[in-house]
Amino acid sequence: MAVLSNMFPLGSAAPDFTLRDTRTDELISLKKSPAARATVIMFLCNHCPYVKHVQAKIVELANRYQPQGVRFLAISANDVAQYPEDGPEQMRMEAEQAHYPFPYLYDETQEVAKAYQAACTPDFYIFDQELLCVYRGCLDDSTPKNNQPLTGAHLEHALESILAGTTVATEQKPSMGCGIKWKQN
Repeated sequence: MAVLSNMFPLGSAAPDFTLRDTRTDELISLKKSPAARATVIMFLCNHCPYVKHVQAKIVELANRYQPQGVRFLAISANDVAQYPEDGPEQMRMEAEQAHYPFPYLYDETQEVAKAYQAACTPDFYIFDQELLCVYRGCLDDSTPKNNQPLTGAHLEHALESILAGTTVATEQKPSMGCGIKWKQN
């Protein structure tokens, strides 16, 4: 069953975090990293068909926009006890196979996902240079079975607005995907 994103409030400050990059084993801190013109934070996981559907487009967009000063960070927060295919070693392998040009961070405690009100994978957020939310929602209108072309248009329009110094349109559509696999208490 598909889940829609929660639509984190526009203008909200990005919650800070320090998480381990499963590719390099390095700790990545959002606010201690070098300033970026924009920061794209994506909640992904390895097994979700919605993530698989957009994976190549995400890589393409990251390769296009990172040289322009846009930082991309992917986070997986799924409970690996229930979904071992989303564990850190599997994340590292997935990132290498998919040629992720960005860190793939593991949110073991799920505290970062909760702070961002993440609900599904994929879930996309864009923050401006001051790390204030200017976009949250879907990559584009395409899903695995709706036959819409995979373009990355919604994310791309937001990034182009930021880079041009113009306001990002506030009419934004929620992302849709697999629900985050929360730990059972």
